[in-house]
Order: sequence, then C-alpha cells, then structure tokens
Amino acid sequence: MSTTAVTPLTTHDAESLVSTARRAAEAAGATISVTVLDAGGHLLAFRRDDRAVLISGETGTRKAYTALQLNAPTADLVDLVKPEGPFHSLPTALDRPLLFIAGGLPVHRDGRLIGAIGVGGGAPEQDHAFATAAVEALA
Repeated sequence: MSTTAVTPLTTHDAESLVSTARRAAEAAGATISVTVLDAGGHLLAFRRDDRAVLISGETGTRKAYTALQLNAPTADLVDLVKPEGPFHSLPTALDRPLLFIAGGLPVHRDGRLIGAIGVGGGAPEQDHAFATAAVEALA
C-alpha cells in the first residue's frame, strides 16, 4: 500500500491565510483576530487587530482548535451541542475547551486535514465569511 505525501501547512501558507482574512475584514469594516494552527494543533500564525475586542484572540484560537479537532466548520456544529445533541458534553471531555460559533474552518490539501483557521471579532456570519475567503484563496 502506498501513500501520497501531502505538503503540510507552512508558515507562508498560514501568513497568507491571515492576510486574506484580514483584507476581507477590512473591506467589510470589521476588526478581527485570526489564528492558524497546523495539523498538530501548533500555532503557525496569529494576528489581533489593536481595535478588536481583546477576547477575540482567544475566540479565534478556540474556533481554530475546534475546527481542527472535529475536522469540520464550526458553523456546522452549532446544532450538535444543544441539550440532548450528540456533542452536548463534548467540550468538557477534551483537554482544551471548544467553541461552537461560526468562524473556524479546517484547512485541507489533497483531501487531507493540514490545519485550521479561526476568526473572531466580527459577527459569526462575518467571521465565517472571512475564514472561508482565506481558505478559498489558499486553494
């Protein structure tokens, strides 16, 4: 059985993701924080706008971590954590708290998970759009 190597998410890729999300936010008049993690959950890039709410940095990081851990956009997970939902108790089952608000996206290359981006600071729909623009530009 042979496996094809997939190029990992590089710091250049991570900086590109941050830059694209930031430009999309600036065009919309929003101030955001952006976090990019590699497939192992290591921080590759981070940017917090000085005008953004301080907690937006932690929010973006937790969104990225959630998207990475569950390999899914955080926007798609919201209904799963409602009471009686299948993920209702999941945030307390892991070492790091998860955040089920739109704005976290896994990053794939050749069908494999290579990292994640988390955007915080705008409205959830904005954060999701900024993260989506960044991931689409990387592809």
